[in-house]
Amino acid sequence: MPTSELVPGTVARVPFPYTSAEASQHRPALIVAAAGPDDAPFLLWVVMITAAANRPWEGDVAIPDPAAAGLPIPSVVRTAKIATIDLVRAQSRGQVSSQTLAAVRAELRRRLAL
Repeated sequence: MPTSELVPGTVARVPFPYTSAEASQHRPALIVAAAGPDDAPFLLWVVMITAAANRPWEGDVAIPDPAAAGLPIPSVVRTAKIATIDLVRAQSRGQVSSQTLAAVRAELRRRLAL
């Protein structure tokens, strides 16, 4: 998959790690940044996406247009759950708006005290 498709604001299918087990589950996540040496990023920082019908957590950010994001149901970005994923394990599904990405980044800055 071309790197140009996996930029911040992209919703991708990734193997998101469980917090309570040494396993992962493929699920949608929002790419918030890429990392690696120089101009050759090979890691993605991603934040979990979950169904809006789940119990809300502090810091959840709604995705106003789930269809554009490649999501079948109303969803939220769960900013409390962030992971680092190898670029080659991510598959692009859609995009969130620049406003949604900005809201997620603002919440991450608040949570991480940046």
